Amino acid sequence: MRVYNFSAGPATMPLEVLEQAQAELCDWQGSGMSVLEVSHRGKDFIACSAHAEELFRELLGVPDNYKVLFLQGGATGQFAAVPMNLSDPGDTAAYINTGQWSGKAIKAALAQGVETQVVADEEASSYTTVPAPGSFSVDPGARYLHYTPNETIGGVEFNYVPDAGDVPLVADFSSSILSRPIDVASHALIYAGAQKNMGPSGLTVAIVRNDLLGCARPQTPDIFNYQKMATSDSMLNTPPTFGIYLLGLTLEWIKRQGGLEALGARNQAKADALYNAIDASALYHNPVAPEARSRMNVVFTLSDPELTPVFVAGAAEAGLVNLKGHRSVGGIRASIYNALPLEGVEALVAFMKEFEAAH
Repeated sequence: MRVYNFSAGPATMPLEVLEQAQAELCDWQGSGMSVLEVSHRGKDFIACSAHAEELFRELLGVPDNYKVLFLQGGATGQFAAVPMNLSDPGDTAAYINTGQWSGKAIKAALAQGVETQVVADEEASSYTTVPAPGSFSVDPGARYLHYTPNETIGGVEFNYVPDAGDVPLVADFSSSILSRPIDVASHALIYAGAQKNMGPSGLTVAIVRNDLLGCARPQTPDIFNYQKMATSDSMLNTPPTFGIYLLGLTLEWIKRQGGLEALGARNQAKADALYNAIDASALYHNPVAPEARSRMNVVFTLSDPELTPVFVAGAAEAGLVNLKGHRSVGGIRASIYNALPLEGVEALVAFMKEFEAAH
C-alpha cells in the first residue's frame, strides 16, 4: 500500500508517472534498452529532452527571450553559480533574507567575493514573515536582487513579486515551481531543484534571460556557465537523463490535470484545509504570519512538545509519513506538493483531530 508522503524533498511523485516509468523501464520506445541506458547524444533522447523543454515552456509561459537549462548541482550549486555568472568580485548584489535557504545563498555569494546588501531581513520575526511590498529599496547599481519565494524549512512564502526596479530579479523557486502560475517575465533568472514538483533529485532547471548570458567570470566552471550550457543545449557534459525523462512525464501529467491554473487552485484548497484545522485547534500552532503562509510547506508545533514524536509515530502507523519537522527547527512539517492529493491532506486533518481528542 502506498502511503501519503509529506516529505519536503525528495518528495512524492504522481503515481501515474511512476507507473508509466515502470512500464517503460526495460524497453523504452521499443529500443530494447532502458532510458537509463541510452546515449544522451542519440536522436531519441535529444527528442525526449527537447519535448520536456517544450512542455516546460508551454506550462510556465516562458518567453522566447529566455533559455531553459537542464543543470546539475541543485539549488545549492546555483547559490554559487548566480554570482559567478552575474557579477565580478567586489560587485554589489542585493538579497532578501527570509530564512535558512536565503541565508545559504547569501553565504555562497560572500564566498564568491560579492558585496552583499541585505535589503530586507526578517530575523526580528524569527523568519515567520516576508517584508511588506515597498518596505525596502534596491541600489540601482546592484548586479541583481535575489529572493527565495518559498522557504521550505520555515514554511514562509511571498504572495507577491518583489520590485527590483531595473535590477535583474533572481529567484530560487525550488519549493514552489509549477505549483501555480508565475510571471516569468518579471524575473531575469529563475532556478529550481527538481525534487519537489518536477521529478527526482539530481536535475536542476534554470530559466535565464538572454541578456544575462555571456557574462560569466573566466574562472567559472563550464557546467555552471550559463552561456556554455545554453550553447550546448544543456549537453556540454552528460546530463541527468533519467531526471529529464521523468520531468517530461511529470509535465505531461500536469498538463492532463489542467495546467498550473488548476493545480494552483487545488494546492490552495489543500493548504486552506490544513491551516483551518490548525487554527481551529488548541493543540496545534502555526507560527507564520497568515499573509506569509506557504502553500507548499505547512509547519506547526504542538503545545506540548513531548507529544511531537508521539504524533509523528502515530501518523506513520496511519500511513502519513515524513511529517517530522526539519532538524533545525523541530515540530511538524507537512509538504503538500502537486502530487500529494487532497485526500492525503484530509487524512492528515482527520488524524490530527483524533490525536487531539486523545491527548
